[in-house]
Amino acid sequence: MTKKRIVITGLGVVSCFGNDVDLFYKQLLEGKSGAAAITEFPCEDFPTRIAAMIKDFDPGEYIDKKQARRIDKCDAYALVAGKKALEHAHIDLEKLDKTRCGILIGSGMGGMNQFCEGVQTLLEKGAKRITPFFVPYILTNMPGAMLAMDTGFMGPNYSISTACATGNNSIIAAANHIRSGNADVMLCGGVEAPIIAMGMAGFAACKALSQRNDEPTKASRPWDTGRDGFLMGEGAGVLVLESLEHALARGATILAEYLGGGLSCDAHHITEPRADGEGVAQCVRNALSDAGVNAEDVNYINAHATSTPVGDLAEINAVKKVFKNPGKITMNATKSMIGHALGAAGGLEAVVSVMAVKEKMVHPTINLEDREPDLEFNIPTKAEHLDIRVGISNSFGFGGHNATVVFGDYPRNT
Repeated sequence: MTKKRIVITGLGVVSCFGNDVDLFYKQLLEGKSGAAAITEFPCEDFPTRIAAMIKDFDPGEYIDKKQARRIDKCDAYALVAGKKALEHAHIDLEKLDKTRCGILIGSGMGGMNQFCEGVQTLLEKGAKRITPFFVPYILTNMPGAMLAMDTGFMGPNYSISTACATGNNSIIAAANHIRSGNADVMLCGGVEAPIIAMGMAGFAACKALSQRNDEPTKASRPWDTGRDGFLMGEGAGVLVLESLEHALARGATILAEYLGGGLSCDAHHITEPRADGEGVAQCVRNALSDAGVNAEDVNYINAHATSTPVGDLAEINAVKKVFKNPGKITMNATKSMIGHALGAAGGLEAVVSVMAVKEKMVHPTINLEDREPDLEFNIPTKAEHLDIRVGISNSFGFGGHNATVVFGDYPRNT
């Protein structure tokens, strides 16, 4: 049976480069870094004191001012990115059958700041001083739930939490709701707001973060031999998926086509990837099979590429098992500029991949000064033109969760 075709008609971001998707992509094409020293909370004794933070976040008119003061940033980022995506898609909410519109925006950790503040209140002031909003605002499903309350979308709505694979998992699940016929429109992606003292301390304890504190903009350096860990990022990346029929019927501008997605699990270790990359290779093969494309059709990879010593090479080992002519494929690492946004990474990088298809331009990977040997892929160090036939975007999470999404030009460029 022929699969229902799905297209992307809108994109929304909240990022260290702001909340406008065109400006966000322009900064990436220019090779800018969002990294800086952390000044928002005391961290002088932390081994890592840098991050790609969202500074001076302003939700504008997208969130009621009273609500904006109350909710966790995780919720706020998702609300703004989701509404920006709907705006970008030029969707008239009054003309939608909202029972067939859903939301699937996942988060790895949810309202961390609310949780930490609640614990501190309990310890310092006692149980009677805990806010009644404590539980709702720490939940990973609340960003999507609140967005539904504002838009009236009554279709499928839940959260997926697979650590750093969350965004891609959410996109794949959302697309499957359209394919199965129980939704026409899905808002999907990922959100995370982890750059607080507890978040930084926790990842530092895992020895996952770069300690290049004196050179923040050079800290994230995927595939460089001098890499020493990832740079923490944050934000939200949201896509509007529609069935092709629904998009054409309303005269939507189609940015790219969602072709398919694949999942797998390393079943190996709580934080370390399989060095041989077999779990990731299986995931990519599953994605290509679901998309109905051959490995030879792919000419672009937005890599997970976090800038960790083991992870970067594990991914390279994996994709080289699938793609036998890596020199013909352009690959880049968005995290070199915006850091690793954890549960939001897949959403943000899906936005990047769709923009690359639309603009026919791919951004550079910065800080790649001494390449690991045998990379073989074309890894631009400045923006390059690329007419993408088929592109994939990889995301992998603690626990061994792997998720790959596949995008193509519309109409298909074959």
